[in-house]
Amino acid sequence: MRQLMWFRTDLRVQDNSALHAALAAGPTIALYIISPGQWQAHDDAAAKVDFWLRNLAGLSKALRQLEVPLLIRHADTWADAPRLVLDLCHEFDIHAVQVNEEYGVNEQERDRLASERLAAAGIVLRSHLDQLFFRPGSLLTQAGGYFQVYSQFRKVCYQRLHSALPGCLPPPRPQAPLGIAGDTPPSAVDGFPTPPDSLRQLWPAGEDAAGERLEAFAMEELCCYAERRDFPAQSGTSQLSPYLAAGVLSPRQCLHAALRNNQGEFDSGDPGAISWINELLWREFYKHILVGFPRVSRHLPFRRDTEALAWRDAPDELEAWQQGRTGIPIVDAAMRQLLATGWMHNRLRMVVAMFLTKNLLINWREGERWFMRHLIDGDLAANNGGWQWSASTGTDAAPYFRIFNPISQSERFDPDGRFLRRWLPELAHLDRRDIHNPASHGGLFAVDGYPPPLVDLAASRERALAAFRNLSV
Repeated sequence: MRQLMWFRTDLRVQDNSALHAALAAGPTIALYIISPGQWQAHDDAAAKVDFWLRNLAGLSKALRQLEVPLLIRHADTWADAPRLVLDLCHEFDIHAVQVNEEYGVNEQERDRLASERLAAAGIVLRSHLDQLFFRPGSLLTQAGGYFQVYSQFRKVCYQRLHSALPGCLPPPRPQAPLGIAGDTPPSAVDGFPTPPDSLRQLWPAGEDAAGERLEAFAMEELCCYAERRDFPAQSGTSQLSPYLAAGVLSPRQCLHAALRNNQGEFDSGDPGAISWINELLWREFYKHILVGFPRVSRHLPFRRDTEALAWRDAPDELEAWQQGRTGIPIVDAAMRQLLATGWMHNRLRMVVAMFLTKNLLINWREGERWFMRHLIDGDLAANNGGWQWSASTGTDAAPYFRIFNPISQSERFDPDGRFLRRWLPELAHLDRRDIHNPASHGGLFAVDGYPPPLVDLAASRERALAAFRNLSV
């Protein structure tokens, strides 16, 4: 019986749970739905949509080698997707639709409605665990609830991994030709301008490119990951997040690459491997949070009491932060890196988020939205989790009184100012002491073309502390 493989954020043929199931069940046709209205509603970045399209072209080629035709259809929003899928099933005499699970509230509602409409026509929609190690709801506290503290969640993950390590699926084999012509994926979508070549070249598309990057990181950088991951001037991170977010790599492929370079251990052995696997589990944790606490998908804080925080309405300061003109070098360099590359170093994501939410006391939702509109690796769960952690509104969040000093962070993690000089050429002539804080020396030190600090760090810190203390009054 014919199967329909409905691709979403799983743009690969290797280790793809739903595709594997479809090919095992019968002759398979593939589908991808272009949904610009939905993507705009989700604040998906133009760089990310371009990355999807470039990977879709590679996926189409890989599917052709498997004799699986890829059909491209358009449904402006996901409200139109169930009808479109049903019509396609009727057109091609399809008996089952195979999908990989997705976890945001809109994604789950889309799949629920699609399942109901298909079932009414006698067609089954089968969902598969794919972008996680463990299905949400399968790891619970002794009280039967979802974990809210990462360290407790990680402990249970380790126990499960010890007893049942998820494996990678074997490579798919070509099926018999179906005589159905596939469609050519579009190279662009209205409303999402093509990013400059300088950005696109940083993120080559396709499973081969992703696999090469994974193997190079595992072989050459993983051993030093724990020591180098916090230093933005070094190539100490994997930069695989865009490939994971688009599903060009699976988390299982990443886990096994790490295990191959750590004698099969995930909670002992090389500190770099342990640290990186922990980052994969952070990603897992935040996706479980989406399911256990769906309000975080609705722009609501995890900690309900923080809804009453007196955030400031300061559009000029928000714009200065967005454009990298705050007068705090590490913040400005990080924001310029985001605008130019579609990516930001993880340590700096925390630094700039704390600066916006604590020193400027601007609503975390503004930062979350800006990141999603510019990140090539934008992911609802990870982005929301990171922003709410920094804003002290989320699960397992930083205590409100723990506020990063951006200058201290800069001095610690970019001691020679290499990262600052790359993104702030107007400061390149300063020595390694002054570059972190050009407005030092009692305000007598200034640099032409670089703004003075937007706020006094000490005074703005006290303002944030007062705002959080007032929550309990």
